[in-house]
Amino acid sequence: MKQIEQALEKIENGEIEQGLVALSEAEKTSDHEMKFTIAETYYELGHLDKAKGIVEELLFLYPDEGSLYVFLAEILVDLNEEDEAIELLNEIKEDDPSYLQSRLLLADLYQLQALDEVAEQKLLEAAKIAPDEPIISYGLGEFYLDRGDYMKSIPHLKKALHHKVEAPEGHVALRLAEAYSASGQFEEALRYYEEGLKEKLDPHALFGYGFTAYQLGEYGIAIEQLSALKALDPDFTSLYPYLAKAYEAEHRLDEAMETLKEGMAVDEYNETLYIHAGKLSFKLHENEQGEVLLRKVIALNPSNLSAIQSLAAYFKHEEKYEELLDLIGHTKAYGEEDPLLTWYEAAAYREQDEYDKACELYERVSDTFASDADFLEEYGRFLLEYGERQKALEKFTTIVENDGTRLDIKELIHDLQLNGEDF
Repeated sequence: MKQIEQALEKIENGEIEQGLVALSEAEKTSDHEMKFTIAETYYELGHLDKAKGIVEELLFLYPDEGSLYVFLAEILVDLNEEDEAIELLNEIKEDDPSYLQSRLLLADLYQLQALDEVAEQKLLEAAKIAPDEPIISYGLGEFYLDRGDYMKSIPHLKKALHHKVEAPEGHVALRLAEAYSASGQFEEALRYYEEGLKEKLDPHALFGYGFTAYQLGEYGIAIEQLSALKALDPDFTSLYPYLAKAYEAEHRLDEAMETLKEGMAVDEYNETLYIHAGKLSFKLHENEQGEVLLRKVIALNPSNLSAIQSLAAYFKHEEKYEELLDLIGHTKAYGEEDPLLTWYEAAAYREQDEYDKACELYERVSDTFASDADFLEEYGRFLLEYGERQKALEKFTTIVENDGTRLDIKELIHDLQLNGEDF
């Protein structure tokens, strides 16, 4: 053991070649137990072939030692020889102390090969043999979590947490928090995120905590956690949209915009950030900036419908109908069609007194927006201008059927029915 320690000391001091030579010399005079330790050392150093050679030698001498099979299987996995690893693990007998560990490793390997049913079978097999073994509960919880069966994963992870299982992937509470969050149980998720982060400061967990708090409407907590993540890892680009949204929800618009700018500096091609910044610019009455940002997205990706819709809505609101028609024409040139843009195009032609074109376009999307009060009101008023009183009344009637609080539309209907006047 002293020789191995001396070899490792040389390696840690940067004397790599001398350390490896010393390790090789120690191997020649070591007993079998020491050789196993040397194999572990080679494995940790990344010298997989050397570790493999020693373990194969030991397996020849101890063909019934399950721990050697497991160790060799782990080496084979790192050498991308998964099929050989599976074959080895399947040779371990049920009464071997390493049998349960082999089932967990097998499950991981089958899952990597997209054989989820076989992976689940191996885990359930192990659970049947050792129903009270916490590590098996953890394995099942991880399996179901990775597969997206969040509700199934929760009881297994809770059991593993209760028994204080030490998980290689991180604190079990954080995995449980992820399961609760993904299944929409946000309040439970927050509790476990808080517990898990006390034990382990993990960037993905911080994001999950902040995201879950945002979903729950706890914007202060979301800001706190996502800001902590930004300080810990500013390149974690997923944090910026949600941190900005949380600031926006708290009416802290300047901080939201600053966050988006920071995000764009980190990830200059993130279209979502530019679109959000464009929309927020309009809220801040910085219309020119908003238009520039949205046009930049469209220039980079002419098929980004979200950016196109946002810019089109701005043009419609500002009554910039020429710009609106130019944008829609540009979009059509790229083969993009969208009912919302067709509606806006109809509105633009209406304002330009091109009633035939407007009528055709309104009618084309009337089924799509059959329950949209804004569309129905706009289309109804257009129909009145066009002399289609009965069809207009139908649109207005639909509005009040869906929303009885629209007293303005009720009054309009009453006046039309009473006086027969166009509006």
